Amino acid sequence: MTDIRSPSSDLLRAISRRDFIQRAATGTVITALGGGYYFLNDRLTREAQAQTRADGRPRVPPGQRVIEALRPMGGTPGSPNPSEFRLRISGEVERPFELDFAGLLALPQTDVVADVHCVTAWSCLDARWRGVLIRDLAEKAGVKKSARHVIFEAAHGYTANVRLEEALAPDVLVAHRLDGRALARPHGAPARAVVPSLYFWKSPKWLTGIRFTSRDQPGYWEVRGYNNHADPWLEERYA
Repeated sequence: MTDIRSPSSDLLRAISRRDFIQRAATGTVITALGGGYYFLNDRLTREAQAQTRADGRPRVPPGQRVIEALRPMGGTPGSPNPSEFRLRISGEVERPFELDFAGLLALPQTDVVADVHCVTAWSCLDARWRGVLIRDLAEKAGVKKSARHVIFEAAHGYTANVRLEEALAPDVLVAHRLDGRALARPHGAPARAVVPSLYFWKSPKWLTGIRFTSRDQPGYWEVRGYNNHADPWLEERYA
């Protein structure tokens, strides 16, 4: 049975009666949080929890709930203007180089359908990304055998560290399109990293550089108490 807690009169005025009834009929729960209300789609979560990934793990990691659309999750924005975009590939590589946005689009493009898992406990399923694989950029740069980690660099000094083998996975890319459209500014336009196997803070928005290193260098959130690895299925949320 669907459990619907009584929303405030303000909420009912903000949501049309028809929309409210449709959400209730499809298994939506209204939950109080911090004096406000938000919708959780229990049906989507239950359906996804019953599914298994190709690697044998459950599709939805522990402690996650499924939502219908990707959330922006803040961050200090960089420039969304493609004409100002520059991506530096540097560090433990034989051929460092820099790309503008046209150069990024000129490289082989890959479409990836991947689930997104945020450390704040939401998951968005089947997000459709388009961009350039990190492993294609690594091949172009000639990554040295000494490289062990990848440091994603983004606007305003934000960084995130990822193990090399995970950064070179076949679903990790520099994405410039989401669900058939150019990235919106809140999602990191014009380009962001996407690392689906890790919590989403490891996928920096407003990407400016990819640096290959021989030693690990914890990033912005890692030095502030977040887990250095960030595997959602192990609930590696905090150090």
